[in-house]
Amino acid sequence: MGIVAGLDSSSEYTRIVVCDTDTGAVLRQGYAPHPVESGEAPAGKRTEIDPQAWLMSLGDAATGGLLEGVQAIGVSAQEQGLLALDAEGALVRPALLGNDKRAQSSAADLIDALGGRTAWAEAVGTVPSAAHPVAKLRWLARNEPESAQRTAAVLQPHDWLVWQLLGRPARRTTDRGGASSTGYWSAATGAYRPDLVELALGRQVGLPDVLGPAEPAGTTPEGLLISAGTGETMAASFGLGVGLGDAVVSLGASGSIFAVHHEALADSTGTITCFADATGMHLPVVQVLNAVRPLRGAAELLSTDLEGLSALALKSTPGSYGLVMLPYLEGERTPRLPHTAGTLAGLRRESMKPEHLARAAFEGMLCGLADALDVLRGRGVSVGGPPGAARGRVFLLGAAAELPAIQAMAPALFGAQVIVPQAADYAALGAARQAAWALGVAQGALSPQQPPLWQGPAAQVLDPGEDLAVGQAVRQQYTAVREQTHPGAFNPGG
Repeated sequence: MGIVAGLDSSSEYTRIVVCDTDTGAVLRQGYAPHPVESGEAPAGKRTEIDPQAWLMSLGDAATGGLLEGVQAIGVSAQEQGLLALDAEGALVRPALLGNDKRAQSSAADLIDALGGRTAWAEAVGTVPSAAHPVAKLRWLARNEPESAQRTAAVLQPHDWLVWQLLGRPARRTTDRGGASSTGYWSAATGAYRPDLVELALGRQVGLPDVLGPAEPAGTTPEGLLISAGTGETMAASFGLGVGLGDAVVSLGASGSIFAVHHEALADSTGTITCFADATGMHLPVVQVLNAVRPLRGAAELLSTDLEGLSALALKSTPGSYGLVMLPYLEGERTPRLPHTAGTLAGLRRESMKPEHLARAAFEGMLCGLADALDVLRGRGVSVGGPPGAARGRVFLLGAAAELPAIQAMAPALFGAQVIVPQAADYAALGAARQAAWALGVAQGALSPQQPPLWQGPAAQVLDPGEDLAVGQAVRQQYTAVREQTHPGAFNPGG
């Protein structure tokens, strides 16, 4: 069929991969950071930006003939940004990014205005937070009324990049994944809720058309096909080849857990946010505030680093001699305990050793993530099979996934086969795979229902083996402390 490209415009950089359409093999790669002007915050810390910086970074990443011979391009970008355009398509103000927390009170106002969390969950599958574009629209109306009045249309980052690549046509587009991130599109019905836009902004604005997974956004005058594009989470899932029965656990300071599911979920507690994916399925997501964060805290307490903490932990035994850490150092979202603190329980003379504290930190962090997996399981989402059954796969992402202690403990505590993929640009790969799908459909070589079957990522495969019973015992010890300390706070059934 040929070659395609996928580009990922994250909060800090642009990465491009050029791939063979049949196998997904990476032929060429490009990278460029987003430019930072003197006096500006670092790229990853900015809460608003002139999106021309994304185009400059894209141009830098594509130098040296990187895109020569490419027949189609897919675009992945950071999620939940808001670009407000006037009637001529010019930016009203710099783009508001997903990490901007100024709209927290606006999100709370919107929740009350519609009648509470349940009303929002039933309407669009999400409960507004500061990150959602719907909350940003409310913030804009209240804090920058002149900008709000000039706003005639709104886009998200990948929508805007696709539109620019196509030469700014009259028609603007998005995909299901991007639309599901807004707070005014329902993954369950596949339709916008214009009344929620009006609730936020005070009036209607133009919204991009929502394309199907294999539907192209358009073709450039030079004949280059541009696919629908999508958000980074959806693109990374597609690039990894995640399917039904699989889950992805992403380890940063905080963590997120998502799985592929056949239907949209409504969760009135707001614990589950349900996005659409890049294939026509759905991505229910659960977030925890404490993932690598408690590991770093324990490492500092023991005057070591993460690698040293891992080595210490492996000198202990499962259950850490009865020492249990509830890792809620920054409060917690799952369970919903925003104002709590962490807990260290089971202190006895024999447990007060560095190796037991180190292992308790790893077990506490992984048990907290396993709790989040159980939230999805409690709503009928197949995530590595039911608790205690070694079925399905859990993909473990992030630098901390390479730590020996995590790899040793995670399969038994998650009750599933754990996959640790080799580091790669999975969002860019997912964008390229989407481009190959749209190109194949346009050429009559692929079905709109069947994406290209690319080779899976190189990965370590870790099985729980005979450790499942040990993992269950550690989780029971953790659960007993959690329930005694925060009775009734955790409800995996929603």
